[in-house]
Formats: sequence, C-alpha cells, structure tokens
Amino acid sequence: MKKVLVLCTGNSCRSQIAEGYLAHFAGEKAEIYSAGVETHGVNPRAIATMAEEGIDISGHTSNNVSEYADIPFDYVITVCDNARERCPYFPTEATKIHHNFPDPARATGTEEEIREAFRETRDQIKEFARRFVSDYLG
Repeated sequence: MKKVLVLCTGNSCRSQIAEGYLAHFAGEKAEIYSAGVETHGVNPRAIATMAEEGIDISGHTSNNVSEYADIPFDYVITVCDNARERCPYFPTEATKIHHNFPDPARATGTEEEIREAFRETRDQIKEFARRFVSDYLG
C-alpha cells in the first residue's frame, strides 16, 4: 500500500481538504496523511466545505511534519508554495509533487464570499486529487 503525505504551511485548510479527497478517491490503495510545517488547527470552514460534499474531515487533526519523519512515504505532495520552499528532507525516495492552491483562509469579504472561496479551492483540490489517484495509484 502506498503512503502519501500532503504538506502545507499550517495543515488547516488545503492539506486537510486534499487528505479528505485523496482518502476518498484512493480507498484501500493508499494511506493518506497530512501535515504542516506549522500547525494551525483544522479550519472549521474547511470542515463545513467538505461536509457539503459528503466527506467528513471533522476528526482530522493538525499535525507537524516532524511527527511523520520515520514514515517511508512514496509521495509527498505540497499544496502551497511556502510549504514547498520549507519542505524538509525525507530520508526516502518519495516522489515530490507540487501544486499551489489558493489559500481560502486568506479570503475576505462577506461570509458568503468567504464560503465561495473555500468552495473554489475545494473544487480545484478535488480535481487534482482525482487525477493524482488515477495517474499514480491506478
């Protein structure tokens, strides 16, 4: 079984959404983890946005990448430029994949505009996750 780590800055939004979708699409093909180079807690709007899709990430935790230093990952996916720049060395042959998604936690405006920013990022991550599972996990 493949091991996949999704890495972001704070492990609160984008990496949590990606973990949810990757686990959903991969099923038994992979173990999916997410972490941050920092930890900011799981964003309640990320939880709500995924619930709209029927995916429950309310039990996820915000983890620091150092917690997973001993896991031999097959893939490390960075979902923001900051995490890519700060991505620690993993003593594995993990394939590194990068895709910078907009940070919905930085959205401003009305509550509906902020929710829409979360949905837009969610939908981009959903398509990325679907393609990743098809291309790399078969």
